[in-house]
Amino acid sequence: MAFQHIPVLFHETIDSLRIRPDGVYIDGTAGGGGHSQAILDRLQTGLLLSIDQDPDAIAVVTKRFEGNPCSLVRQANFADMARVAAEAGISRADGVLLDIGVSSYQLDTPERGFSYHSDAPLDMRMSQSGPTAADLVNTLPASELASILKRFGEEKSARAIAQGILRARQERPIRTTLELAEIVKASVPAAVRREPGHPARKTFQALRIAVNGELDRLSEGLDAAFSLLRPGGRLAVITFHSLEDRIVKQRMAAWCEGCTCPPDFPVCVCGKKPRAELVYKKGLSPSPEELEKNPRSRSARLRVCEKLRDNALDP
Repeated sequence: MAFQHIPVLFHETIDSLRIRPDGVYIDGTAGGGGHSQAILDRLQTGLLLSIDQDPDAIAVVTKRFEGNPCSLVRQANFADMARVAAEAGISRADGVLLDIGVSSYQLDTPERGFSYHSDAPLDMRMSQSGPTAADLVNTLPASELASILKRFGEEKSARAIAQGILRARQERPIRTTLELAEIVKASVPAAVRREPGHPARKTFQALRIAVNGELDRLSEGLDAAFSLLRPGGRLAVITFHSLEDRIVKQRMAAWCEGCTCPPDFPVCVCGKKPRAELVYKKGLSPSPEELEKNPRSRSARLRVCEKLRDNALDP
């Protein structure tokens, strides 16, 4: 099985983790193992827990790291990493990495149903279990479909697309990616069809996020990752669209917030201290050289924070 994935902001991410040879690290989105391999290459007596919800990814990294004494591989959603880590005997980590979103392998494997470029079953499940995108488009009310497209895809034509889906499924169930792509294309205004990029891009993004519960899992995963970090440990998160990046930015800002007393208070009475500090104030974007080599990296952003010692919360 070929699980090809080009890690974006690769060197920036690995360097940000400041990997120690004897440290403990968690790659919550192992994928094809690119980031995990780079971490393992720097370990001597340390430990890396590689997690992924995709069974295809788990099969690949299990084989790739077979026999490496520093490697543990587990299938799970990264939102459950605290439980998975505890079961593996890990109570603290020196660094956690999350590479959010769909992988190149998932996009480029037609039968996974993530892409509108090939005709395939309308699936989109990262874990390959649970309801599919076809289940959603064929059963949800038009109002709920429109809400998904607007919330998760920021799609301006959400209502028109939802109505187009409703009309199409009244004739026959929508089963494939190209069927849905054509319905979306026929539902949006002519001016949108003339714009660069496929008019179904936002619809596919929205359905993928809904099918996999991605934003909820991201929020849970961030809290789980931060709870596992030891003081001085770092959390590195790569996102690929504004919805994800906004969640990461706001969560890290909350961890970095200190005193919330009114400015006119002479002394602090709230006692709140920052729990983290940002490594990059505004995050990092891919370099022009990386964009040229990998156009899919254009929307990527890396945000990193370091956990501070807080006697009230950390030993």
